Amino acid sequence: MSLDVRTSSDVTILTPKGMLLGGKETDELQSKIKELGEAGNRKLLVNLGQTTFLNSVSLGVLIAGHSSYAKRDAQMKLCAVDKKIQNIFVVTKLSLVFDVYDTEAQALASFK
Repeated sequence: MSLDVRTSSDVTILTPKGMLLGGKETDELQSKIKELGEAGNRKLLVNLGQTTFLNSVSLGVLIAGHSSYAKRDAQMKLCAVDKKIQNIFVVTKLSLVFDVYDTEAQALASFK
């Protein structure tokens, strides 16, 4: 897995590529989310359009990241979630926790 990091205006966009199976690739995502939060990042978008699989460990990383951002009155949102992964969010009721957008453009517009 690789993790693409870029910025659009004042929003940092993370795009994990491949499967998040709870190993080194998930640790990389967790470290980056933590690093951004500690640096004072206020707007984070995780684009899951190139992520093909999430397990419970990687879901935990996203939940912890969201919680960390919420505690600082900052925002973490998700976009381009694959249908299979979206089903996991619905079944676990995480769709009620996360702001999820169909496209990156819609998600970026929601931060304004």
